[in-house]
Amino acid sequence: MIIGVPKEIKEQESRVSCTPAAVYQLVQAGHTVYVEKGAGIESGFDDDTYQDAGAKLLDQAADVWEKSDLIYKVKEPLESEYKYFRPGLIIYTYLHLAANPTLAQALIDNEVVGVAFETVEEDHKLPLLKPMSEVAGRMAVQEGAHFLTKPNGGKGIVLQGVPGVQPAHVIVVGGGTVGTAATRIAVGMGARVTVLDVNIERLGELFNIFGDKIETLYSNPYNIKRCVQNADMVISTILIPGRRAPKLITEEMVKTMEAGSVIVDVAIDQGGSTELTENHPTTHENPTFVKHDVIHYAVANIPGAVAMTSTAALSNSTTKYALLLANKGWKEAVKESEGLRHGINTAEGYLTNEGLADDLGLDYKDLQELI
Repeated sequence: MIIGVPKEIKEQESRVSCTPAAVYQLVQAGHTVYVEKGAGIESGFDDDTYQDAGAKLLDQAADVWEKSDLIYKVKEPLESEYKYFRPGLIIYTYLHLAANPTLAQALIDNEVVGVAFETVEEDHKLPLLKPMSEVAGRMAVQEGAHFLTKPNGGKGIVLQGVPGVQPAHVIVVGGGTVGTAATRIAVGMGARVTVLDVNIERLGELFNIFGDKIETLYSNPYNIKRCVQNADMVISTILIPGRRAPKLITEEMVKTMEAGSVIVDVAIDQGGSTELTENHPTTHENPTFVKHDVIHYAVANIPGAVAMTSTAALSNSTTKYALLLANKGWKEAVKESEGLRHGINTAEGYLTNEGLADDLGLDYKDLQELI
């Protein structure tokens, strides 16, 4: 199969999907890999390194798209890339279609096979989302602490506090991979940390990990409202795989927060988990907006800021499935891998993810009917 690795064009997205090590694996398996010149520079991989691994370099993104059977990306295609869509093309990337109906329709209309990293599922886990969730959770606290400082519009507090002064109160909504990573960093920085989740068993696991360094609460509207009101920083991490994030933090809750408090919405890729960040993603260049005197951080590609770490972690996880798709073709690959089957969001002009179809109000086709 011919695999294409174009340079990412989303604003300040510095990652690349495929490391030279992954290119080497694909080439050794008998596949051709085209890499757009400069695609890996910001992740620490120059063109010569890709060539040494067996890649063929191309000057233009258009050539990569047009020559390839499978496009291996990091972030969702932007509208300027829709013109490259065609029947049978496989796009393997983070798609986040629940928050992007325009892209979903373009994939359907052009009969593209859309394979979404974020919905590949093995043993009820999301192996291609996990590494970036780990990064995003860690970064969420780092970025939130930055914006709590006075020069950046915040209250003017340090997370750890000092002797005689209480530490900042960090609320983590959701105890999954992102929430756990955020909790680990917030605890490490000396903050007072409260974690909310609907899964009592998960709260018990977190208590076993962090002990009395955290407080745990069952997640319901009353407890969320009470915690948000008293928070210096709220990190919202709610995820329903493939679907729009629920809006658990309302505008009325935000109005009760003190001026200069910070909300970090890590679920913005899935449409946002607060009423104010819904459909209001920000960028690394302009990462925040202020509403009701509260700072909202809603960058849709948080891990892109640490491209070297993120690229290596992502490629380590995604190469396995890229090889399977290339070796078998997508139809045989999903017969062999139940996890990859969950990753197919669009195929042959249909939406093949039922929850996504429900969110977008579009027709759903069982993937089994297409393979």
